[in-house]
Amino acid sequence: MPEKKNEALYISKGTKNETLDEVLHELNSLIGLNEVKSEINTLINFIKVQKAREQSGLKSPSLSYHIVFTGNPGTGKTTVARIVSKIYKHLGILTEGQLVETDRSGLIAEYVGQTAVKVNQTVNSALNGILFIDEAYSLVGENKDDFGREAVATLIKRMEDDRDKLVLVLAGYTNEMTNFIDTNPGFKSRFNRYINFPDYTPSELFEIFESNCVKLDYQLTEEAETKLKLVFENAYSTRDRSFGNGRFVRNVFEKTLEQQANRIAKESNLTKEILTTITENDIV
Repeated sequence: MPEKKNEALYISKGTKNETLDEVLHELNSLIGLNEVKSEINTLINFIKVQKAREQSGLKSPSLSYHIVFTGNPGTGKTTVARIVSKIYKHLGILTEGQLVETDRSGLIAEYVGQTAVKVNQTVNSALNGILFIDEAYSLVGENKDDFGREAVATLIKRMEDDRDKLVLVLAGYTNEMTNFIDTNPGFKSRFNRYINFPDYTPSELFEIFESNCVKLDYQLTEEAETKLKLVFENAYSTRDRSFGNGRFVRNVFEKTLEQQANRIAKESNLTKEILTTITENDIV
């Protein structure tokens, strides 16, 4: 009987022949995230130096490549995890460098005894790459159910059994992630690198919107720019932890394009200028 495909997995791989410099350019081209970039560059430098020490016959400390990403939704955690997987491949930590993204639904089974099987299948797809688990604390949930405990125990065993070819990146809200790691000794002893992803500032939100315009051949009028900056300033000042950050920008962008389409649809002569211009009336 064929193995059932796990629909809760998303696997991404780097581009063939992509150089480390190109991957680093991708990292450094991301809007904002200066502290995150600094942390990743520090990690790269540390790994390079330890590799050089090994090649010179010097002793090196045992390194843990597992990372905890903390922060609110839409702050670039998954994007950076994809970049880290490619960096690890270039540095010789991983041979394949694929990123397997999943969450509770990709690891917890419906029936007793099946969760370990599901976790092992997911881990197998991530071997020689990174397994990225979003909202990892949801594995155990508030009730700390048996399925969740089985998933955590299986993950910890595989981290030990496959320590040379499996890297985990766990992501989620800061407090929940800290509590999750602290209350699971098997994880706490293996995760010592935490990278926090702050919310985007209003100017960074605007920059993300502008970059979307450039990618899709749209341009903003001055009045539209002014109104848009106000939208992001208001959203930022009233945000709570569910604020979507980059996802919020994407939603605003999509609504703006819909409004623009409604405004110009009845024009008899849709010139290139009309098709590409976003006015203040298009900003919701």
